[in-house]
Amino acid sequence: MRAQTVQTWIARHIAVRRRLEHICMSYLLFVMVVTTKHSLEEAARFSGLHKSQFSKLLKAHSPVAVATLERLSKKQAKQVAHAQQKLRELPWKRAIIVDSTLQHRASLHPENAKTFNHGQGFVVGHQWTNIVLLLNDMLIPLRPIPFYSQRYCRDRKLVYRTEHDRVVEYIQQLQLEEYIGSYDPREVVVLMDSGYDNKKIQNAIATKQWHFLVALGKTRSVQSAMRSCTTPKSKQWAHIATFFRNHRWLKWQTIHLSTNGTKRKRMEFRTRDTMGYLRYVGHVQLVCSEPRRRPEGHRKYLACNDMRVTARQIILGYRLRWTIELFHKTVKQHLGFEDVATSGFDSVMSHVHWVYCAYILLAMSPPGVSAGARSLGDKQRQLQQLLANQEKRRVLQQLTQIGGVQRYKDALRQALADA
Repeated sequence: MRAQTVQTWIARHIAVRRRLEHICMSYLLFVMVVTTKHSLEEAARFSGLHKSQFSKLLKAHSPVAVATLERLSKKQAKQVAHAQQKLRELPWKRAIIVDSTLQHRASLHPENAKTFNHGQGFVVGHQWTNIVLLLNDMLIPLRPIPFYSQRYCRDRKLVYRTEHDRVVEYIQQLQLEEYIGSYDPREVVVLMDSGYDNKKIQNAIATKQWHFLVALGKTRSVQSAMRSCTTPKSKQWAHIATFFRNHRWLKWQTIHLSTNGTKRKRMEFRTRDTMGYLRYVGHVQLVCSEPRRRPEGHRKYLACNDMRVTARQIILGYRLRWTIELFHKTVKQHLGFEDVATSGFDSVMSHVHWVYCAYILLAMSPPGVSAGARSLGDKQRQLQQLLANQEKRRVLQQLTQIGGVQRYKDALRQALADA
């Protein structure tokens, strides 16, 4: 393999301006290869460049990182979309998953840091709402939505908007054909947990003729489609938990599912389902589901506006949402999503987008990295070995040249003196 093959491959895919090409490629390669703490000091040590060069890249060129992520996500989506297979046992070919994750910070001093309650206590940091495409079992991260605190909006003279309002705007502006070409909107489903059980979001999805599959909050108002003609509407609406309690005549059914992965397990769910209406949204299928063995505290209420699907398909579809949780775990454990020490939020923005770019590039399998690797961590290890072998060949080539040994000794002495 020729030297610089991996570096050339990255530079060709990111397609940034020539004067920024080397520094962008170096930072991406660092994120893709190094599995310890992703600090600017480590980036400088890994690449041979100065720490200030990476600091300037993150602080002054966040639009470059955003534009690069959009190009890469579109390129990968178009490659995957050629083989248009339906999602496993489901009527849809494409899924869009929406979920948020926290980027922990040590204190509230960094710009735009805020205290969040994510169900497991209060956490200080930045919140990112991620929008990912699921095509043929391939997860492709799109441009994420950063949460802007009210203080940050005042300082930057921005109009403060809630997370739900920003998701609505994102969905309205998302041109899916730019990623996958022409498509049938009825073959798209948007998967969301109860944090996005919001009428504005659901109506924005329905306006695009997509389907949504969402976990409902226990206080979301619904009514039965069967009683809508016989009972005054003012008396029909009930919270979803109360609704299923009042409809005890709906029989429980047992659904058997198999988990994905190397250790396949059989899972059983008890479900009850019916057609109904979601308040301010419209006609949906409603499913009450709980694990058969440990139902306590694990009951979920699901709603889907695709009237073709069965209760089994609704549960299968909602379980696909777990792939974004694995994505969050991967970028945090392997790609240094939270390893940012800068105080300026522009630098944080750049770092997050470069991390997502690194995820896509690893998923695309650089030259010399097996596309059949079991995990992203395996691809990282293969890339580490590839670069180590490349460096050995470079040193060997230098040593076999006339005067090469002496030049190498001089370089080592200079490096030790600088250290």
